[in-house]
Amino acid sequence: MTGVTTQPPISTWGHVWRTALVVLISALAWWDLGRWQWDNARWWFWLDLGLGLASLLLVQYRRRWPVTVAVVVTIASAFSGTTGGPATLALFSLATRRRSREIVGLVALSVLAGLVLVSQDPSEQESPLLTLGFMLAIIGVTVGWGMYVGSRRELLWTLRERAQRAEAEQAARVSQARTAERARIAREMHDVLAHRISMVAMHAGALSFRDDLTAEQVKQTATVIQENSHRALAELREVLGVLRDHPGDAVPEPPQPSAIEVVDLVREAAEAGMNIEVDGLELLAQVPDSIGRTAYRAVQEGLTNARKHAPDTLVNVTTSGSPGSGLQIEVSNRLPIGRDLGTPESGLGLVGLAERAELAGGRLTRIRDGRSFTLRLWLPWPA
Repeated sequence: MTGVTTQPPISTWGHVWRTALVVLISALAWWDLGRWQWDNARWWFWLDLGLGLASLLLVQYRRRWPVTVAVVVTIASAFSGTTGGPATLALFSLATRRRSREIVGLVALSVLAGLVLVSQDPSEQESPLLTLGFMLAIIGVTVGWGMYVGSRRELLWTLRERAQRAEAEQAARVSQARTAERARIAREMHDVLAHRISMVAMHAGALSFRDDLTAEQVKQTATVIQENSHRALAELREVLGVLRDHPGDAVPEPPQPSAIEVVDLVREAAEAGMNIEVDGLELLAQVPDSIGRTAYRAVQEGLTNARKHAPDTLVNVTTSGSPGSGLQIEVSNRLPIGRDLGTPESGLGLVGLAERAELAGGRLTRIRDGRSFTLRLWLPWPA
C-alpha cells in the first residue's frame, strides 16, 4: 500500500489553508533574518524572497514527485529563511507516505540545512544547543503529525475499499440470485404451459385429422381448446407476476400445487380424452408439501409427454411408498405406433424436473425399452 493510492484529492479550501499556514511559518522563520538582510545585504533579501516564492510554487507538485520536491526545497532552506514554510510542508507530505528510508533521509537533510542556515544567520542570538533542540522538536512534530495523517488515510482507504468490495460482492450475489430466479421461473413456465398447450395441440390435431365428427363434438372440442387456452394465459400471468411483485423468498409464489392435486390433474386429463389408469393416488393425501410440489410436477410432465408423443396409448400412473422409505411415482405409456404428430421435442421439462428432484434430495429415472417409456421419480419422505 503506497501513499499515492491512499491520498485523497485536496479541495480548494485545503489548498488555501495550507498555503496560508506555509506563508505564516515562513514569515515567523524569516522575521529577524529578513530585517537584517534589508538593512545590511539587500541582495540577500531579494534572493531569500525569490527562493521562498520558487519553493512555494515547487511544493505544489509534492504529490507528483514527493522525494524530489522535498529534497530540492530542503536544500534551498539552507540558504533562505522564507523556504522554511515550504520545506515543512514538503516534510509533512513525505511523512504521510510512511516510508522509513525516505523519512530518515529527509530528517537528516533538514537538520543539516537548519544548522547551515543558523550558522550564517547574523541575527541569531540563541545558544546553538537551544536552537538545535527547537529545530528537532519542530521536525519531530511535523514527522509525527504526517505519519499519523498518513496512517489515518490508509485506514480510511482500506475501509472504503472493503465497503466497495462488499457492495460489488453483494451486487454479484443479487445478480446470481436474479439469474437463478429467472431460471426457476422459466422452468415454472414450462411446467405450467406445456400441460395446457399439449391439450390444445391434441384437440386441435383431432379437429384437423377427424372428418367424421358431428357438430356437437366439434363444439365440445373447440370448447376444450378455448378453456385450456384461457387457463394457459391466466397461469402465465401468475408466473410472470413474480417478476413485478417481489414476493418474499420464504414462501414460494403461485401457482404452487401440492401432491393431493394430482388427483384433479389426472381427472382433468382423462376428461380431455386421455386413457389413464391410476394406482395408489390416495397415498398422496399424506405427502408433505415439501415434496408434494415436485411430485405434482412429475405427474404433470409425464402426462404432458404422453399427450404430446403418444396420445392414443394407455398411460399408467402409479404411486407407492411410506414415511421413512420415500415416495415413488411412475408414469408409463406405450410408445406410439403410426404417424408422427410433429410436436417439438425440447427435453427441457425433463431437465427441469431432474433439477427439482435433485434439489429435493431425490432422483429421476427415465426408462425406454423399445416398447414403452417410464418416468420414475423417488423423493425422500420424512418419517
